[in-house]
Amino acid sequence: MENKKPSIIYVYDAICGWCYGFSPVMKSLFENYADKFDFEVLSGGMMMGEREGTINDVAPYIKTAYKDVENTTGVKFGEAFLAELQKGDLFLSSEKPAIALAVFKSYFPEKAILFAHDLQSAIYVHGLDLSKDDSYVYLAEKYQIPVDEFISKLNQEEFKQAAYYDFALARQLQVTGYPAAFIRTGELKFYMIAKGYANLETMELRVQNVLKEMAL
Repeated sequence: MENKKPSIIYVYDAICGWCYGFSPVMKSLFENYADKFDFEVLSGGMMMGEREGTINDVAPYIKTAYKDVENTTGVKFGEAFLAELQKGDLFLSSEKPAIALAVFKSYFPEKAILFAHDLQSAIYVHGLDLSKDDSYVYLAEKYQIPVDEFISKLNQEEFKQAAYYDFALARQLQVTGYPAAFIRTGELKFYMIAKGYANLETMELRVQNVLKEMAL
């Protein structure tokens, strides 16, 4: 049976600083429009393979760029992350947090927006290395998911494949930068409502415009 509600699809990457800035906007949309839309999250796979590495090796620009994100979006990066930023040896990889999102969606798909927000806070507030299994312990506990079960699934091929399927869907949507967001209607029509950061007022306007068009 086809889902009657249209969907808002959020394409993000856990390692993306601008997604961290956009995360509160998406969380607010989720709170404001959960009655009108289903919400889905796709991981984009921004830092994979040769792009994985320590901050010093693959992303030294973050040491100054984070201030642009703060100034534009109003979010704050946590002291624990800023300490890691100065050391420069925090490992950045999109794979494990994407697998974690896939695991989480097997429990609570309807709360994926909230978990994506928490994954970003884990890095950018608490300075955690999301390539390490133990960084997910408190997240599993927060959602009352058995920790051993969650960690076990992080290392199962099924969920790795699910994460890579998300990467493929993001590519199908022709997303080349993050964050991005779409509304998908019942007839599988897609409206892009975000390409890069946008504030809540702008996003509300775009959602309302799509709702008006859908009503025609």
